[in-house]
Amino acid sequence: MSNPATVVDVTELVDHSKVGWLQIRVLLFCALSVFADGFDAQAIGYVAPSISKAWALPPGTLGPVFSASLIGLMIGALAVAPIADRIGRKRTIIYCSIFFGVCSILTAVLATSVSSLLVMRFLTGLGLGGAMPNGIALTSDYSPTRRRATLIVIMFSGFSLGAAAGGGIAAQLIPEFGWQSVFWAGGLLPLALVPLFIFFLPESLQFLALKGHRDDRIRAILRQFDRKLAFPPDVRFLTRNEKVVKFPVTDLFRAGRALTTVLLWVMFFMNLLDLYLLSNWLPTIINNTGLSVESAVRIAAQFQVGGTFGTLLVGWLVDRFGPQRVLCVTFVLNAVLIIWLGAGSPSPYLLGALVFATGFSVVGTQGGLNATSAKYYPSFIRSTGVGWCLGIGRIGSIVGPMVGGILMSMHWTTEYIFLAGAVPQACAALAILILALRSMSAGLDPERAPEKLADAKS
Repeated sequence: MSNPATVVDVTELVDHSKVGWLQIRVLLFCALSVFADGFDAQAIGYVAPSISKAWALPPGTLGPVFSASLIGLMIGALAVAPIADRIGRKRTIIYCSIFFGVCSILTAVLATSVSSLLVMRFLTGLGLGGAMPNGIALTSDYSPTRRRATLIVIMFSGFSLGAAAGGGIAAQLIPEFGWQSVFWAGGLLPLALVPLFIFFLPESLQFLALKGHRDDRIRAILRQFDRKLAFPPDVRFLTRNEKVVKFPVTDLFRAGRALTTVLLWVMFFMNLLDLYLLSNWLPTIINNTGLSVESAVRIAAQFQVGGTFGTLLVGWLVDRFGPQRVLCVTFVLNAVLIIWLGAGSPSPYLLGALVFATGFSVVGTQGGLNATSAKYYPSFIRSTGVGWCLGIGRIGSIVGPMVGGILMSMHWTTEYIFLAGAVPQACAALAILILALRSMSAGLDPERAPEKLADAKS
């Protein structure tokens, strides 16, 4: 009688592995993916003052254009993420990068009116929305549990870097080549990255094992963890994850995950509402104070620069102290800083510092939320879980710029606009508090092992 084949659980192997070159490579290429995503997502905010002047648009006219891009981001996240759990993270990142790169170039060529700009930004958003959750999910799949939040936020800092770099690049390109040049740059970047993704970005091990792909393909990837790893010829690679149902979104509400999912959606909605309210309208609001377009863009870019550092710190704090404790503090801090920012500053340097601090906290909180959502959902629905959190959050990111445009058209003062912007942070703080109370009532220690909460019975 033959001996049973040796079985290796790839999820267990990753969870107990050291952070090595393979994880760093995955993190680097996923960070490059979201870098291009951040550049393109924020491009419209940086070119908005120039477009408004070139087309002689009244205040608030570009609000629907901001929202069209974000509607595309929402639909892309909601629709593409479940597909990625079926066809693979890597393939989805490649397809989405090609799509939003081409659409960005077409924006520079075809956008000659508000309506055509709106259409092109919507289409670009579809690709942007599909790429980001898969970068988060793929990084999570290759991250050991004890370092997962830190590695995810390091990867996600690529988004803030891309958005911040867009400000510096836009300030250089617009005076020389016009606002269209920013979209050319935003399109060529992801297209240049595609060959690198094809040859150097590995597919998720959990996805390959769950889908029954060739064991030699998995074996080759695992050897990159440690060259000394050896497996017998009859080895079978499996994963402890469940199999996804026909419509993966339903799994977000099974096995006691329903309340957790809803509360995560509330937090994503509220924080992204403020994040996009600020990132889209800050250049215009600062420009309206009398500063030049170039100065306004440079100061507004500090929001994303601060966010880059904020995501790194918040990710480390989430791994060290747990997501609920950390996020509750950051939501309260966000509200205080937004109110303070609305009060303004007579000095451009002090204003830049305040914008930096607000971005540090608000964008850092979003990085922590992204890492938290990846920790709560198992690998077999991780793209779906993260994608739907981001997708629902995108509704908030659509509402934010629209509200900003409406309030500006009603001639609200900056102080009152930003005072209203503190309200969503209070709502998010309440949601994380409810999640913490639910965890304690379930007898879990969510600060140390938040992913176990997903398996608790509601």
